[in-house]
Amino acid sequence: MAALNVYEESVQPEWIDYNGHMSEAFYVLVFGHASDALYEQVGIGTVYRERHRLSVYTVEAHIRYLREVSLRSRLRVATSVVDHDDKRIHFCHEMRVADTLVATEELIGVCVDTGARCVAAIPDDVLANLAQIVLAEPPAYVGRSVHLDRRAASR
Repeated sequence: MAALNVYEESVQPEWIDYNGHMSEAFYVLVFGHASDALYEQVGIGTVYRERHRLSVYTVEAHIRYLREVSLRSRLRVATSVVDHDDKRIHFCHEMRVADTLVATEELIGVCVDTGARCVAAIPDDVLANLAQIVLAEPPAYVGRSVHLDRRAASR
């Protein structure tokens, strides 16, 4: 399987908030579009979802907002699969403007039978595709918790 596609999208005027930069809600929107691109690539996208009533629901996410993003910036989101088991996918997105990392998102998605509305096993063909693209070593930010770093505030 080829390396993951990079998802690209430009910042729209309605995404700019009262502070003059991209509002946090739209980081989530763009990351959501990148997640959809991952699902398409590994074989559990739109067609599969409609045919087999299986989808991936996000059950946990952690976003880091690292730099401001301005109007009409071209966003590039690279996606990496960190791990998976027979029902869950652990993956992360890195959003860049040019070569500058502006945000990251780490997620856990769970496979769901959309008819029964319950957790389901990821199909074997999708598991095989995921196994081919799992990172040997995740980025350093993966697995971080949210907390106050009191040392950083005193600098």
